[in-house]
Amino acid sequence: MAIEKTPGKNEVLFVWFNRYAGVTIKTPSKILVVDPVDVKARTFQNVDAVLITHEHYDHLDPSLAAEIHKLSRCIVVADPTSAGRLRNTIPQEKLIEVQPGMEVKVGEVSVKAEKCNHPPASTPVSYIITSEDGVKIFHTADSLPFPEMAAIGEREKFDVVFCTVGIAPGASPETGFEIARLTKPKVAVPYHTGSSADLKKFGELLKREMPKTTCLIPEMGKIYQVSKKV
Repeated sequence: MAIEKTPGKNEVLFVWFNRYAGVTIKTPSKILVVDPVDVKARTFQNVDAVLITHEHYDHLDPSLAAEIHKLSRCIVVADPTSAGRLRNTIPQEKLIEVQPGMEVKVGEVSVKAEKCNHPPASTPVSYIITSEDGVKIFHTADSLPFPEMAAIGEREKFDVVFCTVGIAPGASPETGFEIARLTKPKVAVPYHTGSSADLKKFGELLKREMPKTTCLIPEMGKIYQVSKKV
């Protein structure tokens, strides 16, 4: 989904555009799209980077990624398995293969690959996106919680964390809440579900157990703004 408005200083805009992990993130200078599937390529003509977390059909559509690249000339950042499937359609100089711990710069925006606990996938990654103003977003893909998330959260001081609450094997509102509990973001966003009950349950858990963390239950296609308090 396109975001026409440009965020101000210390702000980021985002939209959740499918019932999976598809998210568009707009910083003051860059537009990043994570796991585009079930969406029209023409809505992403001004994209700076496409980020792919893993090779499953609800996260990687090779022809769509290639079409978005063709329209925008953006870079495509992908886990090793997904990168392998994109090598015939994305020019070598525009395709960046990443593993946990690797960082890619998109102008002044940082994209760092992290571990992803999603056993059915071959080489999954999650992404830490840091805007030019230091707004930090953790896109956890289909990840289940894992102990190292606590250290990652302590180190990064996340403003926003996307928490998987459904569809993926083992994922539930409870495991999504555990991601929020470990990472301690200012704003927790449940996603990766077609069930409003999953989203509501996550919100109830967060309100009861972590009242200081804001729960933002997203509507698909609606643009949200998050700000870093300075």
